Amino acid sequence: MPFALLKHGLTRRRSVPDAFPEPGDLKDSYDIVIVGGGGHGLATAYYLAVDHGITDVAVLERGYIGGGNTGRNTAIIRSNYLTPEGVKFYDESVRLYKDLSNDFDMNILYSERGHYTLAHTDSAIRTMRWRAEVNKHFGIESELVMRDDLQKMVPQLDYSEDVRYPILGALYHAPGAIARHDAVAWGYGAGAARRGVHIHQNTEVTGFEISGANGHAGRVTGVKTNRGTIRAGKVLQAVAGMSGEVAAMAGFRLPLKTVPLQACVSQPLKPFLDAIVVSGSLHVYVSQSSRGELVMGGSTDPYGVYMTRSTLDFKEGLMMHLLELLPFISEVKLLRQWAGMTDMTPDFAPIMGETPVDNYYIDAGWGTWGFKATPVCGKENARMLATGEVGDLIQPFALQRYHDFNLVGEKGAASVGH
Repeated sequence: MPFALLKHGLTRRRSVPDAFPEPGDLKDSYDIVIVGGGGHGLATAYYLAVDHGITDVAVLERGYIGGGNTGRNTAIIRSNYLTPEGVKFYDESVRLYKDLSNDFDMNILYSERGHYTLAHTDSAIRTMRWRAEVNKHFGIESELVMRDDLQKMVPQLDYSEDVRYPILGALYHAPGAIARHDAVAWGYGAGAARRGVHIHQNTEVTGFEISGANGHAGRVTGVKTNRGTIRAGKVLQAVAGMSGEVAAMAGFRLPLKTVPLQACVSQPLKPFLDAIVVSGSLHVYVSQSSRGELVMGGSTDPYGVYMTRSTLDFKEGLMMHLLELLPFISEVKLLRQWAGMTDMTPDFAPIMGETPVDNYYIDAGWGTWGFKATPVCGKENARMLATGEVGDLIQPFALQRYHDFNLVGEKGAASVGH
């Protein structure tokens, strides 16, 4: 153990200030209240302070910082989506991610690995070619590689014909990366707190005060919590799997289904897999962390439930499919398993922007792709809250699109939890 760490743990004097100073009691009012202390909420608070000089902001978190989906994902970052709206949105997020370590003055362990989405059928090959062409149109590095070339790029996989789903090719996305999810939350949160934002943990929102709601949605004026009621000029909801429940408190419904998404990691191994490998047909994805663990996950559970329990059924199914790709890891032991709650929309695209309630904004519907969108969501949410204008990048994700039947249609690039 490093001596400095031991000294830090045993002494009461701290040479380094706490990353999240205790904000004390809730103020009577804030210009902006952000419900949810995950990555998106903290990033919004950070960019409000950094880009717009707005620090009269409260972030309300029911549990602890990063204790929700921000700390329960598999930390994959990419922009090789299917629709023009999705590609442009996530590409901006990738661009922002590359500079976060410098912005925070803290290493978030951002590591470009290359992202390979495997194709096992002729129809999957056509979809990968489609995605590659859309990506290239917007200047994003993606290409379809067939089996012979893929075997040279990722030789660890089983390319034999004696499997249920032989590998025919893959969509190769060179900028695909991973990062330390906790560090992203800590960096945004600590940066916001240093600039005067109040981050209140263990503060549960129990309702909202809505004025002029007779016959219409009304306007949000306050937030009720387990520690009292505070007045709010504007409110942003960013609560991931609890989006439907919190929106109901504000008086409107969201077209969401909340289902668990599970993942697991193996015992640490010597580095052997540099790439991020995904198979939509097998419902599996795997990468190797900087500590040597295999980080593995699959599709969402087939039932809706507000729980983060782990199941044997998921583990059995995942291992069966993973061993079809990497049969030589059959003796590797699992280290831990966990679950998060995903808020899935009908078109597999997020919901961002205005709501029927005036001055109440939404950041929801992230399903299995919320972590990779953290920086761009923070940027766009902050601009929207500061100026009242909904940016071009998030306009396609408006809640109104479900009323207008103008869906985004991102399922072809987000059908497995990655």
